[in-house]
Amino acid sequence: MTILVFLVAASLAVAVIGFWALRSRHEEDIWAIGIYGGTDPLRIAPLPATNNLPVLTAQDVSDANAQFVADPFLARHDGRWLLFFEVLNGDSGRGELAYATSENGVHWQYRKVILKESFHLSYPQVFEFEGAWYMIPETGESRSVRLYRAARFPEGWTCVAELLQGNYLDPTLLRHEGRWWLFSLRDGKHLSLHFADRLEGPWTEHPSSPVSEDARLVRPGGRILVDGDRILRFSQDGTATYGHRAFVSVITELTPSSYREHLVTDNPLICASGRGWNADGMHHIDLQPAADGSWLAAVDGKFIRRQFYWRKGVRAILDLLTGASRTPH
Repeated sequence: MTILVFLVAASLAVAVIGFWALRSRHEEDIWAIGIYGGTDPLRIAPLPATNNLPVLTAQDVSDANAQFVADPFLARHDGRWLLFFEVLNGDSGRGELAYATSENGVHWQYRKVILKESFHLSYPQVFEFEGAWYMIPETGESRSVRLYRAARFPEGWTCVAELLQGNYLDPTLLRHEGRWWLFSLRDGKHLSLHFADRLEGPWTEHPSSPVSEDARLVRPGGRILVDGDRILRFSQDGTATYGHRAFVSVITELTPSSYREHLVTDNPLICASGRGWNADGMHHIDLQPAADGSWLAAVDGKFIRRQFYWRKGVRAILDLLTGASRTPH
């Protein structure tokens, strides 16, 4: 009997210790922004001048309690490069949008946060049209897709239209053959496609939408690139872990009545490197032509910070015990 009691007690102790150790673990994705380049948008690599290090991290943000920076989009204005990106504010737990500038695309100077809302912001796709600068960020927490315009670029952003209502993430815009096309992740599992004659809408869902339900391809992973007669669409694959790698597809047919695309290759364009700032994932790319005919690419990458908080595990045990004590018998 004594041995049985001992075995039960020992088993219970092992279970409690295991539960405590499991609940004491904390994992956090830490994203940073890097610069790649190459002579072909499908063959890019870290620029040698960056020493394969990020060009922007949370430590560069001076006006917010930044936990990470991610989702970079490039723009060229007045002879210099601009970079727009998400800053996750640790105080509010929400994404805010900020920008940095560079003379050569390699060395970047953080400027400031330029847009905050009462909901999460990320994925700030910026573009110029008819002399004005616009932005379509991800505003999924507001259950809408919103269009912003800059009063004094690159600052002074104001919402000028609501394009769609619903659960749309990472909306990605394309101007093609006189129409606007909008790709986005809907309800976490579908790649939706809408089109419009005017930027402000009205927007019509494509008859083939959703145009993909392949888990590797449904979530946009950066600006769609028109390179000659190629239309390249980037997607982030989170099947292994969130933001693990990014693929590229070529759109071969895009009309108001038909849509076709196929993977360029089964190999990802960018992916987790296994070490350093992008050890555990890369999920975004924005390619822009440089003056010398090459391509400049803003990418992001993450490593998973793993920490151990013993008090967190203790609280979990206490919550379990007090919850059990409140359970009616």
